[in-house]
Amino acid sequence: MKRVFRALIILFIIFSFDGVFALSRKTVKLDKCVDGDTAVFKIGKEIKKTRFLAINTPESVDPKKVSEPYGKEASNYTCKKLTKAEKIEIQYDPNSEKEDKYGRVLAWIYVDGKLLQNDLVSKGYAEVKYLYADYLYTDQLKEKEMIAKSKKLRIWSDEAVEQRKEIENNSVKTNNIKNQKNDFFDYLEDFLIKIVRKLVKRIKSML
Repeated sequence: MKRVFRALIILFIIFSFDGVFALSRKTVKLDKCVDGDTAVFKIGKEIKKTRFLAINTPESVDPKKVSEPYGKEASNYTCKKLTKAEKIEIQYDPNSEKEDKYGRVLAWIYVDGKLLQNDLVSKGYAEVKYLYADYLYTDQLKEKEMIAKSKKLRIWSDEAVEQRKEIENNSVKTNNIKNQKNDFFDYLEDFLIKIVRKLVKRIKSML
């Protein structure tokens, strides 16, 4: 009984410390900029690509995707903030995984003591997105997003919204065409396989 009680105490201490460490900030160094919501930092002795938690900025660097309105502006803004920062810190969220399935670190980013996600959302460079749990600062981010939307700042401007809709519609059409082509080739492949099998059977019956 004493061993069970002791084990429970140890587990409680471990989880308590894990929560404390998650809330603490870690100073990092910028290795290179990527885009509006991603950067590469030197964390301790490791170089890690880091995805800014709970936000998404318009696409600007992926060659497989169309550049979205204010994507380059968001990327330039983030890079400028990071390169000019005297101190950059990351903070892990206790309700989030530390890394995503691509091996990217997931964290809150502080630039000279100020939360960068908050800044990006407030200025209309980013939307609140990818909320898979109750994260620390999502409520305040949602409030900032509502204000940015009401003021139609940058990505929330009428022109940007219409452009995004057009890009999304074109993407859906392209995917539909690809799916139709794939369906056709799948059907053709099945048809040819059936013919070959019939021919093989016929040849065998003639031997």
